[in-house]
Amino acid sequence: MSKHQWKFFTAGGFDQVKLDSGADLLNLDQLDQKLWVALACPTTGLEFCPKTAALIDTDKDGRIRAPELIAALKWAGAMLKNPDDLIQDPAKPAKRDEPLPLAAINDATPEGRQLAASAKQILTNIGKKDATAISVEDASDANKIFINTTLNGDGVIIPDSATDEATKAVINDILACLGGVPDRSGKTGIDQAKVDAFFADCVAFEGWSKQAEADKTKVLPVGEATAAAATAVKAIKAKVDDYFGRCRLAAFDSRAVTALNRKEEEYLAIAAKDLTITAGEIAGFPLAPVAAGKALPLKGTVNPAHAAALAALQADAVKPLLGDKAELTEADWTTLLAKLAPYETWSAGKAGAAVEKLGLKRVREILAGKAKENLVALIAKDLALAPEATAIANVEKLTLFVKNLHLLCLNFVNFRDFYDGHEPAIFQAGTLYLDQRSCTLTLPVADAGKHASMAALAGTYLAYCDCVRKGTGEKLSIVAAFTNGDCDNLMVGRNGLFYDRKGRDWDATITKIVENPISIRQAFWSPYKKLVRMIEEMAAKRAAAADAAADAKLSAAAEKTVNADQAKPGPKKVDVGTVAAISVAIAGIGALITSLLGYATGLFKLPFWQLCLAVVGLLLVISGPSMIIAWLKLRKRNIGPILDANGWAVNAKARINVPYGASLTGIARLPEGAVPVADRYGEKPSGWIGFLKFVIIVCFIFSLLNHFYVWDTVLYKATGKHYLPGFIRQEAVEKDRAAREQAEKEAAEAAKAATAPEALPAP
Repeated sequence: MSKHQWKFFTAGGFDQVKLDSGADLLNLDQLDQKLWVALACPTTGLEFCPKTAALIDTDKDGRIRAPELIAALKWAGAMLKNPDDLIQDPAKPAKRDEPLPLAAINDATPEGRQLAASAKQILTNIGKKDATAISVEDASDANKIFINTTLNGDGVIIPDSATDEATKAVINDILACLGGVPDRSGKTGIDQAKVDAFFADCVAFEGWSKQAEADKTKVLPVGEATAAAATAVKAIKAKVDDYFGRCRLAAFDSRAVTALNRKEEEYLAIAAKDLTITAGEIAGFPLAPVAAGKALPLKGTVNPAHAAALAALQADAVKPLLGDKAELTEADWTTLLAKLAPYETWSAGKAGAAVEKLGLKRVREILAGKAKENLVALIAKDLALAPEATAIANVEKLTLFVKNLHLLCLNFVNFRDFYDGHEPAIFQAGTLYLDQRSCTLTLPVADAGKHASMAALAGTYLAYCDCVRKGTGEKLSIVAAFTNGDCDNLMVGRNGLFYDRKGRDWDATITKIVENPISIRQAFWSPYKKLVRMIEEMAAKRAAAADAAADAKLSAAAEKTVNADQAKPGPKKVDVGTVAAISVAIAGIGALITSLLGYATGLFKLPFWQLCLAVVGLLLVISGPSMIIAWLKLRKRNIGPILDANGWAVNAKARINVPYGASLTGIARLPEGAVPVADRYGEKPSGWIGFLKFVIIVCFIFSLLNHFYVWDTVLYKATGKHYLPGFIRQEAVEKDRAAREQAEKEAAEAAKAATAPEALPAP
């Protein structure tokens, strides 16, 4: 059980842990992760230092998970004397850029001492020998230390790393054959893997070469020239085989000779063109004129497209292996192939081809020396400096962690940055201005369709926008949450302006909308707006249909006028179906009017104040369901699904209630002290609407008081008379008033009788 005393604050409808001290950060491994707001987040798509995110993401899977964040905090805390140096005041963003004092580094541990020494070395190498603090920018210049180094702890050596020319030459040979890997100095070098691969190729190449030496007369019939002979044969082999095949076919049937030598029409097709001696148009023709049993001439009457190849065959293969011949019989060709067959077999099994360019002599020279041992020792010497080099890299790591770890915690362990308003959260991409509103809850998205399927569960009105900077051609997709105002003018295709966190402006166009309630006020008017839109659409359709019908009638009338003399109109007939339909329509309209008049008569029998309440009740009946649904959705509105769709693992219901939602979407308002000027062409507001409201309110109050006979009672008691006209006084009021008057009269008479002297009996 954790002994650390945690403090919490409430925001977004749930408790969040406070992270106000270094001890809070270093004890996060003891905090129940059910109390963390998020358990994972992506390393990209955030307004957060990508280099810091990459350092925290130790497994390089593109996500920062809770264990990785805890490990980063533990390491940074161990490297500092006071872990409170990790705390950054969100109200003072400038403090985050202050350099790290060298005295703050914990030199009580070996790793800390090495890190402090490396920090001083960095400052010395960048010309700040007397500096007492190191910034992120200083630590990022640490690579300058390695520019002129030959051994720098990365396991890569360059030619200059060698102290003798022989070893340097071997390093250059490896680079020439296998290429290299980048060294911290910025140059290209080799590592242990390159050394092992190179010497394995050398051994394989030398072993393969020994196979030829074991049977040199057979494998290399003309010595070093055998390779050239095999190359010459390979270059023309297909055409030579084709030639002798055609000759055998001609010997089989002399009728095929003409076809085998190509038809005259094929020559006519190319004769009109400008030909060269190597014309591609005749490359597919035989090497020479075909005849039964004819030898292949190696020069003279040969196909110009292959004359050079035949000359190379004669010089490099035929002459060294068969003697100086001007033509080649099929038997000679078979003999030539047989003599080169052992070489072809040996060549096909070539090993260590990567080092062949060095030549067998150089390969054997390298293998005979101690080049490999020297290179391995040199790499080991370089790796011995790894702790020092790693410490130099850790200086940059520590400065980045001091600057950014607390910021990440305030957007990961809790969402203080999102809820307190000091600065935007790291997942907020910027501000979208559209429809006289500014939306600050915007996030970058890669796939709007995939994102919307999850984000729709947030209960928030979302607009997906494609953004582009036409000057640079950059493109960006975002999603913006509209949490204030209404959605009447939000639709696909509307354009706005998006400002990213760097202040750059982008043209934004809505491409997709996920509809959800924005406010209860909007939900109240929503049914009536839908009704108005429906009526407008129906009216537009009816108008379009009427216009089309009118056009059709005009067309028919014109046609009738043109053909008036061709046909006489027959007597008009009454369509019984039409008459019936009209009767049914008239009856339906009459029934509807009667029903409405009946309802209206019943309503108008009510007192005026009750009529007003009935109208209000009717409005609530219509708007009530929409308002209830909106209220339920607004209560559940939260940012979790929006972030989850972007790769987060949000662990809490981070709600966006109505007051907070209003702060995320600003509404256009005139600045304080602004004096608006009247619109010269604006329509003057009608005074009748205000007058009508006033009359309704007065009548409502009068009717309400009259219903409870307040006015009549007051006036009657004051004057003894009824001043209100009878048609205003209600029948129930009149009866009640008469009963009260009768009761008062009887009470007065009884009182008078009780106080009169007792009557004397008659004498």
